[in-house]
Amino acid sequence: MLKNRILFLFSTLFKCCSNLPQESDNKNEENKPILKYPIILVHGIIAHDRESIINFWGRIPETFAENGIKIFLGNTDAWGSFESNAELLKDTIDKVLLETRSGKVNIIAHSKGGLDSRYLIKKYNYGGKVASLTTISTPHHGAELADLIFHQKIVHTKSVKKALEIYGHIIGDINPDLYSVNYELTTQNMKVFNENIIPDEQVFYQSVYTTMKNAFDDIAHFNNYLSIRKVSGDNDGLVSEVSARWSDNIKKYENISHTEILDIKKRKISGIHIPDIYMDIVRALGERGF
Repeated sequence: MLKNRILFLFSTLFKCCSNLPQESDNKNEENKPILKYPIILVHGIIAHDRESIINFWGRIPETFAENGIKIFLGNTDAWGSFESNAELLKDTIDKVLLETRSGKVNIIAHSKGGLDSRYLIKKYNYGGKVASLTTISTPHHGAELADLIFHQKIVHTKSVKKALEIYGHIIGDINPDLYSVNYELTTQNMKVFNENIIPDEQVFYQSVYTTMKNAFDDIAHFNNYLSIRKVSGDNDGLVSEVSARWSDNIKKYENISHTEILDIKKRKISGIHIPDIYMDIVRALGERGF
């Protein structure tokens, strides 16, 4: 009799314990963000999302997929002009809308990709097809490094222009135009850009950016950080804080460089799991009904 009671207690305890993982899984399911529209990731200069040997988005796409978030890549050029990349991005959006049967998309764009996306929305009047645009470390007010390069006489020679064009084709661009891209990113040109490419009231815009604590935060950006700091102060090694601050919705992360925010290193930066930043963005979009 006593033996049967003991067996019953162990059996009951086993059943309770065996249910614990299932309860945990349910909680994880409940914590997953719910998005109405799919995400399109748009990269900036140098980067590629077409058969690149470098994963420029780190673990971010994988993290999104694990949480049931539909994601697509922008398919833009690494060195395409605003106009050229806007056209490529338009084709991508149209295909995504057709494939998902969704009414809109959410765009998360890094660096120049944010400017390409802004140009797309304005030129093609896509405010009705883009629910939100989140720019990550985007030089909305121009890049001081672009100013520095543009004032070098050698950059304007025919031989250099030709070499830049050849390089663009070698890395796989459809419409490479490195010379024009550098000019487009100058602070002078971006003043004109902002006067003409105004926000669409149908779209929710937000700007997320980072800054490095000092030049040693990311050695890859050591010299760039120091050069930009002399002109504009705090920066992420490529884009200044002054340039990245745009729209009415702004968020800053410290001690993270321009490339580290892409999770290329696939490790914590300053104690932050980079994909978590993007998950926070997605959760906030979901809460807004996007």
